[in-house]
Amino acid sequence: MIAGIYKGKEQIDIDSVADPTLSHGDVLIEVDACAVCGTDLRTYRHGDKKIIPPRILGHEFCGTVVESAAPDANVKVGDRVVMYIVLSCGECRYCKGGRQNLCVSRTTMSYHYDGAYAPFVKVPAPFVKNNQLFKVESDIPSDQMSLAEPLGCVINAHGHLQIGVYDTVAVIGAGPIGVMHAVMARLQGAQKVWMLDVSENRLKLAEGFDIDGTVQVKPDGSHIAAMNELTDGFGPSVVIVACSSAHAQADALEIAGKGGKVEYFGGLPKSAPTAVLNTNHLHYKELIISGSYSEKITDFQASQALIQSGRFPADRIITHSLPLERMTEAFPLMESGAALKVCIHPEA
Repeated sequence: MIAGIYKGKEQIDIDSVADPTLSHGDVLIEVDACAVCGTDLRTYRHGDKKIIPPRILGHEFCGTVVESAAPDANVKVGDRVVMYIVLSCGECRYCKGGRQNLCVSRTTMSYHYDGAYAPFVKVPAPFVKNNQLFKVESDIPSDQMSLAEPLGCVINAHGHLQIGVYDTVAVIGAGPIGVMHAVMARLQGAQKVWMLDVSENRLKLAEGFDIDGTVQVKPDGSHIAAMNELTDGFGPSVVIVACSSAHAQADALEIAGKGGKVEYFGGLPKSAPTAVLNTNHLHYKELIISGSYSEKITDFQASQALIQSGRFPADRIITHSLPLERMTEAFPLMESGAALKVCIHPEA
């Protein structure tokens, strides 16, 4: 089969590899759609020490079970499925506390096991045994179902925030993850939702969703004054940083209202992991700061159910589709702000 194989920094080759073969307990999925993640872009541009090349990338996918060596699996041949991609040990204090995303020895698809930028992906037996494949029982298209993985990460963050009908929300970063945060905030009842970004292109795409307005981030700091004006001087009660920017992390504390919550969703590059923050805002505004990483299996279950319900606008978040042979074209589309989510469609 032909696959998208990561071989090192700025090197993803579309090349021929052997078809996967199953051992006892494994399941084989024919990939219908695999969305391109921001971590794929980061891996392509900067590399990732956790990935030992050659490795087939791709972890946001939906497909159909075509072969099974797992007679006791919760899915069967012919089922369309999505997958919770984190394999946790089940024994450490985090796993036992229901926080599999923080497992001390976690492994994941496309990092430690070959992923879904290929016509077929093998799901190893431990994932199958743990019931980490979820059957798609609606007629929602596979490209939309591929958003279950990133949306699960967003839902994990919203578990900290507990947004409700009393809240006003500002999301910094109008990429696909930022849009998902904004949509989730609205679904949870937020009174007002605004999005901020440096990119006019991204803000224009964001305006197509159920939000109350956009603010362009500028070097002169006028966006901070704009948010103050939009909230009648109070500042939003929740600020979500959905981009990898130290400046955005600092701005969040400036923008947040008294007694507000600030969520740092996007991590900073490991080469520059430090942000300069005015921590007086934490003290004088009594802010609550949280961070989030990956997702728990319960977050993924909620995510795939929400997409299947049809209440989540996945169809508008997927803006571009490409064949596997052109998958690297996704990266400049994402970087320019011309695309939200790009979906890859391998063909068997």
